Amino acid sequence: MRSFVIILSCLMLTGCNSIYLKQNTLDTKQTVFAFPGGYSMRRSIKETMDERGYKVDVGILKRSNQADIFDEDIQTFDIPHKVRYIVDVKERKELLRPIWCMFNGFWWWNFNISITDKYTHDEILSWRGRGCQNSSLRKLNEVLDELETDKDK
Repeated sequence: MRSFVIILSCLMLTGCNSIYLKQNTLDTKQTVFAFPGGYSMRRSIKETMDERGYKVDVGILKRSNQADIFDEDIQTFDIPHKVRYIVDVKERKELLRPIWCMFNGFWWWNFNISITDKYTHDEILSWRGRGCQNSSLRKLNEVLDELETDKDK
């Protein structure tokens, strides 16, 4: 019984992720479009991809409308022609979880990430994830390692 409680506790401390990806389909020499702003995961994925050698472009704001029923401004961006991949991150505001994420960054993230290839119209990554900050960033690097083409390594 004691081992069952320990195993259950360990499982509860892990984040939940559902990831679909197409291995070896992401070229680091190509330009990536990512929407500006956002909470922690949106910012972190742009920083991580920039550090890994991608050219990250946030486009040009075409127009911004009044808030919708959820009090969010509706913005339209012009995506440059040179962009090969589009990174879309939907996320909830991060939560401070000092006990739950004590050794893992203190912040709890809940997000959806999609990366699509603009040329082939394929979705090469679909990731529904939640977890502590540091484990989510480690997982992001693992996912990018699998997505990147062998010639880039």
